[in-house]
Amino acid sequence: MFKVALTGGIASGKSRVADIFESLGITVIDSDVIAREVVAKGTEGLAAIVQRFGPTVQAPDGQLDRRALRSIVFADPVARRDLEAITHPRIRARMATLNQAAQAPYVINAIPLLAETGGRRDFDRVLVVDCPENLQLARVMARDQIDEAAARSVLAAQSSRAERLALADDVILNDGDLEALQSAVRTLHGRYLELARRG
Repeated sequence: MFKVALTGGIASGKSRVADIFESLGITVIDSDVIAREVVAKGTEGLAAIVQRFGPTVQAPDGQLDRRALRSIVFADPVARRDLEAITHPRIRARMATLNQAAQAPYVINAIPLLAETGGRRDFDRVLVVDCPENLQLARVMARDQIDEAAARSVLAAQSSRAERLALADDVILNDGDLEALQSAVRTLHGRYLELARRG
């Protein structure tokens, strides 16, 4: 299966790009959705997290208490690495299964933190959705109803724009209207169909 990783910074327009690919009949596998599935109530992923971090990270209804877990791993790099060691292999395994089962000519794997998790090697192409930082800041401020300082701290927590672009085989610059974005996706769709045919 020809696999494309779709990534980009917060508020760059990744979800909208994924939706356009989906409207063209392409399977989109969202790593954020998978990340929630592998730690859902009753999973071995959740059991491993509770075993490592203690019962306080499990809510009374048996679900993962994300806020409690975040408060532990946010300030502790070792705890964060331990959490990633539990979740990342499960996420990758589930995504691999879904890629194999896909019926589309190629698959889009939406992975917001591709630059941070080093998953480049698993994909035939990397598509980065990009936009100028001032536009990204404005979008984050509007979306989350926060001020510029808070928006900048959100951006600072991710890989830099340069780090993401360094991974890219293809780039969509999302600084225009929806029609321009749809046109850019359709152009890439044609290219990916051809590359997938060539194998």
